[in-house]
Amino acid sequence: MALTRDQALQRLHAWTTNSSLLNHAQAVEIVMRAAASKYGGDPEVWGITGLLHDADYDQWPEEHPKRIVDWLREQGEEEMAYAVSFHQTKWGLPPKTFIDKYLLACDELTGFIMACCLVRPDGIATLEPTSVKKKLKNKAFAAKVDREIIRSSVELLGVDFDQHVQFVIAALTPYAEELGIEGKE
Repeated sequence: MALTRDQALQRLHAWTTNSSLLNHAQAVEIVMRAAASKYGGDPEVWGITGLLHDADYDQWPEEHPKRIVDWLREQGEEEMAYAVSFHQTKWGLPPKTFIDKYLLACDELTGFIMACCLVRPDGIATLEPTSVKKKLKNKAFAAKVDREIIRSSVELLGVDFDQHVQFVIAALTPYAEELGIEGKE
């Protein structure tokens, strides 16, 4: 891997100014690094993939993720580029590796879990998979989150849904204050 996290951060900040998108990028990076450690991936590769997966969305939402995929390929990062391509489900690509599946399975879910934290007085501290599943049933809550992608991506990953949700919660918890999901105590 030639691409460094500092280079990835420079690219992210050059293309993304929206604080919510930057926060989401950081959260997905955190979850991807934790997943790499659990599943035997390279934490740098997985983390940078998570950090950059939506890097072009702020400026070019209708082209997303073409620009970041092209940039990653220019950097010689084909594995990252393909995982980011795969996460754009409307492109209809098949998964090649576990990183592809994991990015898809953590992207929407990470954003949804963070939304759940924002409406809880104690944030992520006491969040349980049952609460997340209850909120998923409420279509008006975080309405832009694609529930079908969450369901099908976890199924594709081949893990228990509750265990996957708990893994994402556990990965984010140590960073609650930094991510603004610690609650309003």
